[in-house]
Amino acid sequence: MKRNLEIKELFLKHFEKPVTELKFSNLYELLVCVMLSAQCTDKRVNLITPDLFKAYPDIKSLANANLSSLKTYIQTCSFFNNKAQNLIKMAKAVCENFDGEIPLDEQNLKSLAGVGQKTAHVVLIEWCGANFMAVDTHVFRVSHRLGLSKAKTPEATEEDLTRIFKDNLNYLHQAMVLFGRYTCKAKKPLCKECFLNHLCKSKDKELK
Repeated sequence: MKRNLEIKELFLKHFEKPVTELKFSNLYELLVCVMLSAQCTDKRVNLITPDLFKAYPDIKSLANANLSSLKTYIQTCSFFNNKAQNLIKMAKAVCENFDGEIPLDEQNLKSLAGVGQKTAHVVLIEWCGANFMAVDTHVFRVSHRLGLSKAKTPEATEEDLTRIFKDNLNYLHQAMVLFGRYTCKAKKPLCKECFLNHLCKSKDKELK
C-alpha cells in the first residue's frame, strides 16, 4: 500500500539508523537494561545501572547475588521485587544452561526468566541488528494512531507491522519508539510539528 510505504520511508529518513537510549557496554548489560526497562523509562534505568553494574559487573556475579542486596540497587524501578528475582534466575540459567554465555537466538533467550518476546527482540535488534519488530507502549500507540494496526495486543500489532514493513524492522522499531516518546506522545502529542501529519488517521481527533 502506497501510504504505508511512505510512512516507512519517512520514518527511515527522519531517524537514520536509530539506536536505543539505554546505556550499556556489553551484551550482559544490554539484557539487564532491557529487562529493567519493562514498564519503566529508559531515563530511570540509566540512573540505576551505573551502581548496579559496579556491584554486579558480569553474569556470574549477578547469579550469585543476594536478593535483598540486589533489590536495594533497583528499588526505584517499577516492579523491582519481581525484576530482582527474575534477574537472578536469568543469570543462574545462563551460567547453568549456556556456559555463562547469553544466547543470541530468540527461543533460548525466551527460555530465560523475565525474558518475553519483546525483550528478546529488543536485545537481538540492538546487539545483532536482527530484522525484528518489538512493540512497547510507544510503538503500540503510534501504530494505532497511524492506522497501521487495529490489533488488541502487542503481539498481534507486531505481526501487522512485520507484514506491512517487511524489512528494516530493527530501525523502524527504534524510530517508532523515539517518535512516540518525543513527538507522538501519549498526552498532548506534537501534531503540528509531526512529519507524518498528512498521513495520520488520528490528526483530526482530540488527542490530549
